[in-house]
Amino acid sequence: MRYGSIYLVVKDFDKSLDFYEKILDMKVSATNGKRFAMFNNEGVNICLMNGYYDEQYPEQKEVKGPLFPEYDNMSVIANSTNSRKVFINLGVEDLDKEYQRIYDLGIGINLTPIRYLNVFSPYWYFTFMDPDGNPIEITGGHKE
Repeated sequence: MRYGSIYLVVKDFDKSLDFYEKILDMKVSATNGKRFAMFNNEGVNICLMNGYYDEQYPEQKEVKGPLFPEYDNMSVIANSTNSRKVFINLGVEDLDKEYQRIYDLGIGINLTPIRYLNVFSPYWYFTFMDPDGNPIEITGGHKE
């Protein structure tokens, strides 16, 4: 088995695309129209799925086999309450510099201050939300 990607079902594709280009500080690596976008960071892919595309363009979708709404109805998934059970963790060398960059971009919803946690292994981090309420945790080197 090989790792493929993690993808997020998003409500506003363009807003999320802009957000992740800024957060990751990179342009999108590949797109499938306005349905799907991939950010390839050395083989670790974070992708965005437009939750409304299939509903807006049903003629473009060909399906074989049964449908399972809990997996296949992207618009329902996009509108579901975000339980925040999956965190996107990103690592940087200089946490203070990255914190300032995110702060200056003004796109870190519910941005926390830099915090410290030690459970088996100490680390510094800060967290914020993407436009769909997915939590992002950034870790890295920090000078007290």
